[in-house]
Amino acid sequence: MATVRLSGVDVVYARVGDAPGPPLVLVHGAGLDGRMWQPQIEALADDFTVVAWDEPGAGRSSDVPAGFGLADYARALASVIEDLELGPAHVAGLSWGGTVVLELYRQRPELVRTLILVDTYAGWKGSLPADEVAARVVGAERMLAAPQFDPTLPGLFARGGPPAEYAALFDAMQREVRPVAMAAQLYLMAEADLREVLPRIAVPTLLLWGEADVRSPLGVARDFAAAIADAELVLLPGAGHMSNLEDPEGFTRAVRAFCHARA
Repeated sequence: MATVRLSGVDVVYARVGDAPGPPLVLVHGAGLDGRMWQPQIEALADDFTVVAWDEPGAGRSSDVPAGFGLADYARALASVIEDLELGPAHVAGLSWGGTVVLELYRQRPELVRTLILVDTYAGWKGSLPADEVAARVVGAERMLAAPQFDPTLPGLFARGGPPAEYAALFDAMQREVRPVAMAAQLYLMAEADLREVLPRIAVPTLLLWGEADVRSPLGVARDFAAAIADAELVLLPGAGHMSNLEDPEGFTRAVRAFCHARA
């Protein structure tokens, strides 16, 4: 484990492996932490220096301060990549994590060797119809106001829940979600519109999507593919929004092949 500090916020990340070449930095989704990447960390550490952060407000990192915005998350992620001292990285983000990665690219493209955008959005506002965004905001408000906080978002898994081998891991992450941090993430996602970043992306980009994703449907993936000049779209049959857990072998195979080809 390592820690970087940015404006009083401690950001903790795990670093596994010590392979030559660009590191692989993994950015988790909302209501989760770096542990969601367990199958990829275990499978890819022989080939890459694999880094999984706990974003501010998650896992072992500090709470998010008041007013912490999308740009602040991106600056924190930039600090992690700089702390590695390994040069530009392969940077992968799933769902909300992909939106953070897009903001990182907008701010600091020199830190990014390739992008791996997974079941993600250019922000909800940037990728979903207005009525869907409004419905998600209402759902988030109900979740946050409920007497017993349950951070489970609908439609994460194509099969209704996490695969049996990752159920305990997923439950452990959900039990440790901080309501204030999750509220910040969801409202930032609702307001974010990073569509203008997509045509400016000038690095190889892997779009990796669960074919059965209902939270970020395939139409979003195809919009990304149409907007990004050097983009490859790979679909994982039968997988939903949490594609890295529902099809870890297919997911890891696609990431390994892409990174080796673009090293």
